[in-house]
Amino acid sequence: MRCLQVSNQDLEERIPSYEELEKLENEEAGDRPKWDNKAQYMLTIVGFCVGLGNVWRFPYLCQSHGGGAFMIPFLILLVLEGVPLLHLEFAIGQRLRKGSVGVWSSIHPYLTGIGIGSMCVSFLVSLYYNTIMAWVMWYFFNSFQETLPWSQCPVNANMTGLVSECERSSPVDYYWYRETLNTTPDIDNTGGLQWWMVLCHVSAWALLFICISRGIETTGKAVYITSTLPYVVLTIFLIRGLTLKGSVNGVKFLFTPDVSSLHYYHRTKVFIQSIWYCHNYE
Repeated sequence: MRCLQVSNQDLEERIPSYEELEKLENEEAGDRPKWDNKAQYMLTIVGFCVGLGNVWRFPYLCQSHGGGAFMIPFLILLVLEGVPLLHLEFAIGQRLRKGSVGVWSSIHPYLTGIGIGSMCVSFLVSLYYNTIMAWVMWYFFNSFQETLPWSQCPVNANMTGLVSECERSSPVDYYWYRETLNTTPDIDNTGGLQWWMVLCHVSAWALLFICISRGIETTGKAVYITSTLPYVVLTIFLIRGLTLKGSVNGVKFLFTPDVSSLHYYHRTKVFIQSIWYCHNYE
């Protein structure tokens, strides 16, 4: 029985040996930026693994797909796919000492597209993450008021009552769709730029630029806040959630798998969602 062999010419020239890497390490020892300590590196890795998805998307997916039942395929795929891919990415990057595009082109020129695709995905993720950060900044700035603006409906222009649109929906929805986004009635009418959201968006990108402007020299210091803050927020959410009415039922729902939700067509959907989230974790 013969195995299929794929031609990969000049592989030894593209991937340096251990002796060459050791020599390169000594030559670049003084020029390469370094972490101030191991804690900065570990916090950076943790920051990549724990993000908005853990606070926002994961609870939604877990609640929508059977609670504990969703945890079964998630944990299986996390062990078999998410964690191995994460360690594989670290190992390849340290071995070849290159970025995503350089790593895959070194393995084989035909795989360069994987590196380019990874770079494009990272760029697209940064676009919508910074959009969410702009929303967070907007709500953060407006939270410094004695009465939160999204806690009650505003008074109408004639000062004769509350805004009818807000009364028909809710103060939260009205503040989101009218005050924050100022959405248009239909998709054909795009509307204009909202200066407050543009300002928050520019501030989000400026903050990101400051954090990465000088490489790991500034990133290593920023992770002390960006990597620990999600855990502080998660802890606050946990304490707040446990104090709400019906929290015990929610905990039971999380740790009591509904095996029937894994059967037939729903099983495929749950596994696809778990695969997606494991990729997001990795």
